[in-house]
Amino acid sequence: MAIVAELDHVAKVYGSGEAAVSALNDLCMQVRKGEYLAVMGTSGSGKSTAMNILGCLDRPSSGSYRLNGQAVEHLSDDALADLRNRELGFVFQQFHLLPELSAVENVMLPMAAQQGHTTPAMRERAMQLITDRKVIGKAVLLG
Repeated sequence: MAIVAELDHVAKVYGSGEAAVSALNDLCMQVRKGEYLAVMGTSGSGKSTAMNILGCLDRPSSGSYRLNGQAVEHLSDDALADLRNRELGFVFQQFHLLPELSAVENVMLPMAAQQGHTTPAMRERAMQLITDRKVIGKAVLLG
């Protein structure tokens, strides 16, 4: 069977320096046409990050991703949108992250909405939630 999706040594790091959070480290996998794949793991293990990369909603920090034989990690935003439109379908589990915000900013968003502003304490709390892996899940249909 043909390979529909292939991740080769994919890593994803959010932030930089002391605030860097490694969400994926050296993920290698192939999905063949007609296969069903269950992505399972504990909260914070990188499931959603992997699904976001598979769904072309995010790019890996390193490694490569090929969708139906096409390398996608360096495509422009418009080319990715076109690829998603033609090749992918999404079934979301619970929530949608805002791609223009960092992981920390996405976690801070409900706090900021409630308070009407952000504070350093909110940023610290968001980082703690991410570090403690209390932030969760989704599904991507390939092919």
